[in-house]
Amino acid sequence: MVDADQTFVIVGGGLAGAKAAETLRAEGFSGRVILICDERDHPYERPPLSKGYLLGKDERDSVFVHEPAWYARNDVELHLGQTVVAIDRAAKTVHYGDDGTHVRYDKLLLATGAEPRRLDIPGTGLAGVHHLRRLAHAERLKGVLAHLGRDNGHLVIAGAGWIGLEVAAAAREYGAEVTVVEPSATPLHAVLGPELGQLFAELHRERGVRFHFGARLTEIVGQDGMVLAARTDDGEEHPCHDVLAAIGAAPRVSLAEAAGLEIAGREHGGGIVVDERLRTSDPDIHAAGDVAAFPHALFDTRLRVEHWANALNGGPAAARAMLGKDVTYDRVPYFFSDQYDLGMEYSGWAPPGSYDEVVIRGDAGKREFIAFWAKQGRVLAGMNVNVWDVTETVQRLIRAKAPVDTEALADPRVPLESLVP
Repeated sequence: MVDADQTFVIVGGGLAGAKAAETLRAEGFSGRVILICDERDHPYERPPLSKGYLLGKDERDSVFVHEPAWYARNDVELHLGQTVVAIDRAAKTVHYGDDGTHVRYDKLLLATGAEPRRLDIPGTGLAGVHHLRRLAHAERLKGVLAHLGRDNGHLVIAGAGWIGLEVAAAAREYGAEVTVVEPSATPLHAVLGPELGQLFAELHRERGVRFHFGARLTEIVGQDGMVLAARTDDGEEHPCHDVLAAIGAAPRVSLAEAAGLEIAGREHGGGIVVDERLRTSDPDIHAAGDVAAFPHALFDTRLRVEHWANALNGGPAAARAMLGKDVTYDRVPYFFSDQYDLGMEYSGWAPPGSYDEVVIRGDAGKREFIAFWAKQGRVLAGMNVNVWDVTETVQRLIRAKAPVDTEALADPRVPLESLVP
């Protein structure tokens, strides 16, 4: 039985932390709930930062998880603009701020998220070099893209992952010139493999995006603090006015590591090791969202998932586990993307090398189809492109862990639901 005198502390003011606080109250926890966030903005969702908000289609207030008054109304003590500097596990205290403020916890949730990987090359200190992770980044980048569009300016993007491609799409809609530099042979190679990565390359080329594959940035050239060009390791130089580093994100584990919590190896994404209840190596400390590396029985591996749905579902799961409820966190990874007139949803986990076949159901040429990544007939992942209301069925196919007839899987005349064992 949870005592009303207990204190639960949440470190991290993203979606996972905010939803955890919401769940604690919804489940009837009457003790103190303290949410500490190193940003000055109230907890917000990140997908709009590279989609609707960046394009100017969504209002700023729409990104916030709760209206500001919600926290006081639900007796959630919110500490904005405060950085947690240490965890004392023996004393069960969290230390934050510049003045040594500390608070004791009975249960602690680490929802510290991830941070953009930095380009380790000359010129990254120039004013025209950008990252996109926080609301302040998106606000700044929105103004940059609008300016580039008005002046026929040129943006170079390092990295052809989801953030890189979504920003490329936004930049083209503003009218900016765009070059994407990517070391792999196709966009999204580590997620979709070459088969579907090529589709996204064609989508962007049709809209005027230029790709430079098989190369990395080696230097950003500037003068008087401004960007003039980006150079690559194959000797090319791309004149430009701004550069976006979109080369991935790293889990923010330094706080957990300093506290002696177990950290996963690189092969598992390097996050904080948790069990199926999202407990760390300290049973009174949980972790959720981008920073957690959790065991997934469905894929027989430990996963660290950076997508919106993982924060949306992981925060509440951790909150319930902190309350002593029976929790097994095994959600099928899910994410979505919108680029120009293409909308897609992806469920599952199928990195290159894990599958032996990609099955296409529908018309890939018209970009209205479902792709399935399969191994010996078992569906590992599915991506629906401009086809809707199929995610639940796709996830049921993945969860079944059973071979299906891939010819029937590819045939739109066969009801997808009929293939679920």
